[in-house]
Order: sequence, then C-alpha cells, then structure tokens
Amino acid sequence: MNKKVQLFLEDLFSSNELNRLPETYGGGRIFDTPLIGVSRGDDPIFNRFKEVIAPEHMTPSEMWEKSGYKGGYPSSSLRTVSIVFPYVDRIREESKKATEMPVEIYCLGRNYANAFMTDVIEKTISFFQDQGYRATAGVKSTDFQTLSQDKAPQFYSPWSERHMAFAAGLGTFSLHEGLITEVGCNIRVASVTTDAPLDVTARKSDDPYANCLY
Repeated sequence: MNKKVQLFLEDLFSSNELNRLPETYGGGRIFDTPLIGVSRGDDPIFNRFKEVIAPEHMTPSEMWEKSGYKGGYPSSSLRTVSIVFPYVDRIREESKKATEMPVEIYCLGRNYANAFMTDVIEKTISFFQDQGYRATAGVKSTDFQTLSQDKAPQFYSPWSERHMAFAAGLGTFSLHEGLITEVGCNIRVASVTTDAPLDVTARKSDDPYANCLY
C-alpha cells in the first residue's frame, strides 16, 4: 500500500496543473517529487507534542473524532501519511541569493502552491476512500485554527504538519524550528490520516535536532 500511495502522489505532482508557475515565469513545476512518511496513531510521541507545542495539540485519534469519525476507533489502527513538498531546484537556487527578503519566484511559488497543496490533500483522501478506507486531514478538523500563547511557539495550530512529519521519520528540526529533511528545509508539508493498513516508517532519531549542524 505504501508504494501505491507513493506512485499516486508522484503522478499527481507531475500531472497536476496546479503544480505550475505562471507562464510568465516559464510555467515549470513548483514542487519536485514528494517524500512520504507514515506514523502510527498510538505513537507515544503525540502525547509529547502536547507538552512541547501546547495541550490543545491533537493526537491522530483526537483529530479523527473531531473530523467526524465517531465510535472510539482504536488509535493503533490509524496511520498519518505526511507528505513533503520539495521546491524544484530553480526556486531553491534563486532562494539562496536572498539576503534580506525572499526572492520573488519563491513568494510566487509559495502563493500558487496553496491551491495545489489543498488539492493534494483532497485527492489523497479520495484515493484512500476509493480503496475502501476512511481518511481525513488535520486541516479539515473543526478545531483547526491559528492560536497564540505567551511562550514559544508564540503562534501554533492544534495540528502541526512539521511535527507530524517528524513523527513519521521525515526529518528533524533546525534551531529556527524549520524541518530539515533529506532534501533540505526549502519545503512545504501536509498530511492525511487514514485507517488504511500502511507500513509505519521508522524515525532515525527521537532527538528533535539530530539533523541540525549547530
């Protein structure tokens, strides 16, 4: 099933017209081939997120219920698929030239990417449903919103895509809290939770800063 999901996403990234820059910028892709990781719904690390982010941060089973699935579904049967969206080399290379403000093509790609990321989430949910499974996403939960608090992180949501990706073994954090993956940190992240029988991807380290050079 993991391979089937990977192939589905690779095809979606290559064929979806929303993953394109405007023609005035060449019309090339915004994101390269995606990375995926899978975490298990009852991973103890999700309770740790309530301490390091905020008590309101949801576990997958809490998010599952707040998204409309009731009935005490066992968290051990849930899987969260985290998806890393790596910017293409052109956007990465241009971004390296920035000294104070982000370069125009990065800002453009980031803004255009929002519609594509939403489409990927919706199509991935439909993909699992077409396979006979249930699926939802943290951003679709009734509790999803931007919150603030006096301590760090000052701004947060009750479903952190970066932390879910960390749980799925896709990377660790930098000192400025960006996620450092095997393709770097010039990325976006999304996730979908499902009851499909996916294989869990192991974390190389539980150290949240294992990939940080400093």
